[in-house]
Amino acid sequence: MMISAHGNREKRTIRTFDRRPVFLAGVVTVLVCLCTYYFLSPSDLIPIFPRLQPKFSPCHCDQPYPAYDLQFDPPNSTFYDDPSFGYTINTKMENWDQKRQTWLNLHPTFKSKSQENLFIVTGSRPTPCKSPTGDHYLLRTYRNKVDYCRIHGYDIFYNNVLLDPFMPSWWSKIPVVRAAMVAHPEAEWIWWLDEDTVITDIEYKIPFHRYKDYNFVVHGWPKEVYKKKRWLGLNAGSFLIRNCQWSFDMLDMWADMGPQSPNVEKWAKIILEEFKNPVCDQTALAYLIWKTQNESFGRKILIETGYYLEGYWVGIVESLKNITERYLEIEKRAVMLRRWHDEKVSEVYGVLREPFLKDAGNEAGSWRRPFVTHFAGFQPCSGNHNPLFTIEGCNNRMNEALNFADNQVLRNYGVFRHDLDNSAVVTPLPFDYPA
Repeated sequence: MMISAHGNREKRTIRTFDRRPVFLAGVVTVLVCLCTYYFLSPSDLIPIFPRLQPKFSPCHCDQPYPAYDLQFDPPNSTFYDDPSFGYTINTKMENWDQKRQTWLNLHPTFKSKSQENLFIVTGSRPTPCKSPTGDHYLLRTYRNKVDYCRIHGYDIFYNNVLLDPFMPSWWSKIPVVRAAMVAHPEAEWIWWLDEDTVITDIEYKIPFHRYKDYNFVVHGWPKEVYKKKRWLGLNAGSFLIRNCQWSFDMLDMWADMGPQSPNVEKWAKIILEEFKNPVCDQTALAYLIWKTQNESFGRKILIETGYYLEGYWVGIVESLKNITERYLEIEKRAVMLRRWHDEKVSEVYGVLREPFLKDAGNEAGSWRRPFVTHFAGFQPCSGNHNPLFTIEGCNNRMNEALNFADNQVLRNYGVFRHDLDNSAVVTPLPFDYPA
C-alpha cells in the first residue's frame, strides 16, 4: 500500500519478475546443444546466428604464397604506359629487368611468388588441320597440358595466330614467347611446348633450383652440339627461358637468323657450313649455343641431360606399360599413395612417391615416368609424317602416351583405363586400389 504526499490512497502495485523469457531462452539453448551434438557441426549453425559470425581477414596465412590480387592495378606509370614500347620481335627491348622489377614492386602479391612462377606457352597453326584426326589430337595434347597446369597451379596460353606473318612454321614460337614475357612480367620462367608434345609425368615438377645460374634450358646431348656440331643434338620443341633482359637479347639473336631477317641469307651460309644442315629454328638454336659456348652469354645456357624435358617418342612409348606396372607395385606397398584425395593436393603425393623412385634412374633405360614425350616426325595436324612410320602406328603410339598421362588425372575422378590401347573405355576405380 502506498500513500501519496497528499494523503490520497493509491492503487496497490505489485512488481513481479516475468520468468517466461528466461525459460524460453533455456529451451532454445538446450535444443541448440542437442542439435550440435547429434546432427550439426558448429559451422552449420553460423547462418542461424549471423550476427555472431566472426570477422575474418583475408590472410591466407596457411598458404605458401599469398593469393594473387587480380583486382589491383595501381595508376602508377609502368612500361605498359610507354608509347614506344611494343610486343613485337622488331621492337628492341632495353632495361627489361628494371622495368619488370618496377612492375613487381607495384604488384606485391605477384612479386612474392615470382622466383618459381611458370607460364606455359603452346599453340598450333591458325587453320584447320588437313589430317582428319589432326584436330582431335591437338585437342587431346592441349588438354594434357591444361591438366598439368591445373594440378600445379600454372597458367597457360594457347596461340593459334601468327604474331609475325614473316615468321611462319617452327619460327613462329619466337614472337609468341617474346610476347608472353611482356604480357606476364609476374612469370619468372616461360616454358614453350610444341603442339605434338605430351606431358607423361603429371606429378613431376621442374627442378628450378638447379637453374639459378641459367637463363635458357633445353634438352639434348652436349657432346653432340659442342663437339660434333649436330643440329639433332638438341630439340627446340620444349625449352625453358627466364623472363629477363638476357632472354630478350637471346631471342633477338635467334630471330636474326630467321626468314623475316635481312640477314637470313648470310646466316644460312654460315650455319650450313658449320652444321651441314639447312637453316631452321632448331639448327639456328644449335649454332647459337655452339657459337657462344665460351662466352659469358653462352654460359647462361644449359643443355639438360638429367631428365626428359623433351624425350623422343620412339623408345619411350613401348616402355609405358612396364612403367605402369612398376608404379602399381609401389602403390601396393605404400598405403598413402593409394589414398583418394582432392585433386588440388596432388603435388603432395608426388613428393610422397619420390623416395620410392630413387633407384628408377632417368631417361633411357629408366622405369621412371618420362616427363615430356615428343612426337617429332608425327605431324598429327598436317599428316605429313616421317615416311619411316605409318600413320596408324603414329596414331596408336600417341594414343598410348595420352592415355598413360590421362590415367594419372582420371584417378582423381574415380576412373582409369586398364588398357592403354583403348581410349574409349574407362573402369571405375576400386577403393584402396591396387592393394
